[in-house]
Amino acid sequence: MYLYFIEKQAHRSQQCLIHRKKNNQYGKTLTSTLARLSAHLSEYQHIFRNRTKIFFDKAERYSQGIVQSQMRNIERISEELGTDYYQMQHFISESKWDAREVVNQVAMEVSTVLPKRKLTGLIIDESGWVKKGDKSVGVGWQYCGNVGKISNSQVAVFACLSNGDFASMIDTRLYLPKDWCDDPPRCQEAGIPEDSRVFKTKLELAADIIRHQISCGISFDFISADGYYGNDAGFARTIESLGYLYMLDLHSDQTIYLEQPELYIPERKGTKGPMPKRLKATTDGISVCNYLKTLDSQQWQKLSVRNTTKGVLTGDYHFAKVHIWDKATDQSEQRLLVIRKTKSGKETVEIKYSFTNANLEQYTPEALAYMQAERFFIEHCIKEAKDILGLDQFQTRKWLAWHHQVALNFLVSSFILKEKLRCFEDLPLLSARDIKDWITFQLYKELSDDQMITKMYDRHLKRQMDINYSYAKL
Repeated sequence: MYLYFIEKQAHRSQQCLIHRKKNNQYGKTLTSTLARLSAHLSEYQHIFRNRTKIFFDKAERYSQGIVQSQMRNIERISEELGTDYYQMQHFISESKWDAREVVNQVAMEVSTVLPKRKLTGLIIDESGWVKKGDKSVGVGWQYCGNVGKISNSQVAVFACLSNGDFASMIDTRLYLPKDWCDDPPRCQEAGIPEDSRVFKTKLELAADIIRHQISCGISFDFISADGYYGNDAGFARTIESLGYLYMLDLHSDQTIYLEQPELYIPERKGTKGPMPKRLKATTDGISVCNYLKTLDSQQWQKLSVRNTTKGVLTGDYHFAKVHIWDKATDQSEQRLLVIRKTKSGKETVEIKYSFTNANLEQYTPEALAYMQAERFFIEHCIKEAKDILGLDQFQTRKWLAWHHQVALNFLVSSFILKEKLRCFEDLPLLSARDIKDWITFQLYKELSDDQMITKMYDRHLKRQMDINYSYAKL
């Protein structure tokens, strides 16, 4: 989340609010953060109970531990909060509270509080983390994007809602490799419900998330995902069949046709040999990266997309109606190709390719560019969930424990979103780490309120100076 007080046309003569004055009210909206966290958690207390017990106190303590502990596992959280380890272990691993109910309520709350200033995106991505051993649910030798290679890891598909510069996690599905689903004793040992032991690809899990969010009444305008999902024509068709826009990234080797190809089976040449069975296209296809090389400077338009800490994200955009040949169905389909070129250094140019079912008759180039750029926020949300809230630090092994811990992580993430929105006018540069530090400070009171605010102010001042420096070069 960023707010910039410098207009491009007059950036040399203007200064941002944080530079002009540090008044006595700066940061005061944070003074009640801990009380607001308790109020936020209390909205979910009806979930943390069964017929004979109420265990909301464990949920509250664990959620506080997610924020203030450096290592977010049950042992460390119990140790730092002075709670009974075995009670906390039972709460996470055995208690029968419904993690899905927590996640559903989080999704509804995020959908409600998220600003509606621009188009709202449901952004899909997967993430993984390295694990040791073979007992943790879903663990296996598989590609782990976190390390960029095949490793012994857990992988899950995640979804966030985003609007403008605000976003928060709202759903997930743990990926179970096929060797897990084919091993009933192993699934039984990990506590995987029988109806969840059916193998599903990550594409199928993403589609499940989309359908579930629709069934829950969550409001969004478009769906976005990276090239793994964008290169699958069936996934795009699924989204379109549900009545939604998509903006899906592509791999650079995706083949396109500049004219609609007619598909036919060629005649056999001569009288010998088998009859041809493979379809051919009447026009030649070209990869999107080779298509890029055919474009001249007149076929691009410069657009400003969103603010970043390095200035306004500006890119050169090209839009073209193209066709694809989906060989899984032997059908050709029309798409709008979106290509963006941005400079990521003095000499480095970053290229992004995307397909969308939107069109330039209904949506402006700026709107299409905005939708393409929003995928950044799922990566930001996952990084925040890991670095600030320890999403990748679980040390439990079973299905129920994994889903309980993820649900509580999302619960705290939604609170962080609410705090960013609540404090925006006062603290436009407030980050998840600032909120974590402030809650920890309020719990331990190692500094006075003014000392803590001054510490945060100095950090924000340095951050704003970097932002201003980037804008001064525009």
